[in-house]
Amino acid sequence: MSLLRPYTPSTRDLPPPPGVTLRDGGADLAVYAGHSDGIDLCLFDEGDLTGESERRIPLPERAHGWWWGFFEELRPGQRYALRARGEWNPGAGLRYNEHKLLLDPYARGLEGEVTLAPESFAHKVRRTDWRGDGEVPSTLDSAAHMPRCVVLENDFDWGDGTAPDTSLRDSVIYEVNVKNFTARHRAIPENLRGTYAGLAHPVAVEHLQRLGVTAVELLPVHAFTHESHLVQRGLTNHWGYNTLGFFAPHAPYASAGDPQGVLDEFKGMVRHLHEAGIEVILDVVYNHTAEADGHGPTFSWRGLDNPAYYHLDDRGDDLNFTGCGNSLNLSHPIVAQQVLDSLRYWVTECRIDGFRFDLAVTLGRGRSTEYDPDHPFLVALRADPVLSRVKLIAEPWDIGPGGWRTGQFPPPFLEWNDRFRDATRTFWLSDVRAAIHGHTGHGVRDLATRLAGSQDLFHTLDRGPLASVNFVTAHDGFTLADLTAYNTKHNAANGEGNRDGSDDNRSFNHGHEGWAEANDETMTLRRRSMRNLMATLLVATGVPMINAGDEFGRTQWGNNNAYCLDIEDMWFDWDHEPWQHDLLETTRALIALRRAHPALRQRTFFTGAVDENGSVDLAWFAPDGRSLTWSEWESGATHTLGMLLDGSYIRSSSILVVLHGGANEEIFRLPGGSGLHGYSLLWDSAWERPDDPRVGQRSAPGDEILMPAATLRIYACTEAE
Repeated sequence: MSLLRPYTPSTRDLPPPPGVTLRDGGADLAVYAGHSDGIDLCLFDEGDLTGESERRIPLPERAHGWWWGFFEELRPGQRYALRARGEWNPGAGLRYNEHKLLLDPYARGLEGEVTLAPESFAHKVRRTDWRGDGEVPSTLDSAAHMPRCVVLENDFDWGDGTAPDTSLRDSVIYEVNVKNFTARHRAIPENLRGTYAGLAHPVAVEHLQRLGVTAVELLPVHAFTHESHLVQRGLTNHWGYNTLGFFAPHAPYASAGDPQGVLDEFKGMVRHLHEAGIEVILDVVYNHTAEADGHGPTFSWRGLDNPAYYHLDDRGDDLNFTGCGNSLNLSHPIVAQQVLDSLRYWVTECRIDGFRFDLAVTLGRGRSTEYDPDHPFLVALRADPVLSRVKLIAEPWDIGPGGWRTGQFPPPFLEWNDRFRDATRTFWLSDVRAAIHGHTGHGVRDLATRLAGSQDLFHTLDRGPLASVNFVTAHDGFTLADLTAYNTKHNAANGEGNRDGSDDNRSFNHGHEGWAEANDETMTLRRRSMRNLMATLLVATGVPMINAGDEFGRTQWGNNNAYCLDIEDMWFDWDHEPWQHDLLETTRALIALRRAHPALRQRTFFTGAVDENGSVDLAWFAPDGRSLTWSEWESGATHTLGMLLDGSYIRSSSILVVLHGGANEEIFRLPGGSGLHGYSLLWDSAWERPDDPRVGQRSAPGDEILMPAATLRIYACTEAE
């Protein structure tokens, strides 16, 4: 796809588009390496993994830091790589080594996987062995085998289908790892399990459709590799947050064996999901790369232009805002261009519907390294006629100074709302545990704020409640089921002495740690807590995101950081126990309930204004049916709350949600008010299944209902006749 001005053989003052651009008789290749003395194109025969067939051709032209040329050899299927010549001066950030194969940052396809040499584990040797005479020690070439870039064609039959283009108001996002989802699914052909084709298989699509989600948010599918410290321990980067290429789909996720087939299979997955009405959102990692810090391997960017691509200090060392060793410098125009080009490629060529930006604060760190919501990259993204029209979701934090920025991204960004996660877990788990032991909790004020759309965070710049992506669990942290079964993390399998992963889980094991030998009473309480958490997510104003597998109580056995465990225990188990079938049916029913009642899907913030009939768009009630007092709002002892959503403003039935987070039962008086005739019970978290005989049970304003400990109920309000 051409992303710059058209290039013709007679136009030599400006380079062609970055990467490979096919045209009659061959292709143009352009690479940015502003500090290098020269770039070589390295051609390889198909199947050559040793490099015996390598042919080197210098890129003949240079301008503005770009190197380029036209090559007849670059045709579809050609394997290639790069080499860069230049100064080796780590103090200035320069790390050129012409003996090192490099990947084209714009490669659409990669063949082969990185194989790390034993020397890659000898981190300390690298600096002490450098002799300062311009020679580079062999330990700096830490890959025993490097993948090859492959020239691909973009032809694909998309058929007549169109993207679903689901409104944010109607969206329910499903965060899922491509491999985990189907790797153990016996109804899917074995050769398709754990692949793009497996995710697009009719059995997998049917699960998504019946569940009612509108979009899958895929954990990283950009080509990625594994950190040396994981390889040394016999582990892998299973989640994929270790990018090797921003334009190529991860080949091991494909059932196809050739790079062209990998790309076509990925596009086929998108096409099939779109045909089923399901959008595809990619979790993208543009904050760092797989090259780690200055002691790490060199795959591409560091070997082409280290000072341009990365945030470096005045000694040439990497600034690490990401916890992964390096931080891409999107203040540099070439880096910003590459990320924008990558995003456009996935939208225009692969028809992706949106992106979730990992550690998005790093993307907005400017020359001062402080976060700037008006950073040039963020401005360019918002102004882009293609990218500004898709769903853009920020993970609004990184580990650098001032790294927590929830609510501080500009429109049209949505943001992961960690405040929603924490408030929901605290109310239903931490505070219930505290109440059981006679301790005061945190009250209801923060939970109410989150249920109403987090106006305190998202009120500026006319963003509204749909800027909040509400979630209780995500890929990192406990699963929904494990939140109810473990008080502490159990990450020993990661090989880091249980030091990795968060200690702030706000979980509650209900009196027994783990799943083994949990008695019936404990399991009953856990299932109720799972239902409370899921229901709170789906009645809250904002865009809900479900962590895949939570709908049927998937466990990771207490591991809250399973990023390195590509093992059967972490793949989804589709042989469900009866309670898991019940939870799945409950989740389906809650999503359907949300879809059926627009009062739960507000586009704008509530005002609390009283209309001419005496009703308000949102009202809160104490257990005795009156409005909460200021002291009750502020008290940590308050654990019961009624939320009345007036649907008349949007021509919908009104909804009453009663949340009781106490350790003992509580009487709640159903509120009265202008226009309210009665209440019809839609759902109760005390029910094991949603088709309980009490569905539709009628009550009148003023009736007292008994709320068992830690329960949630949803009522539809009927208007006066």
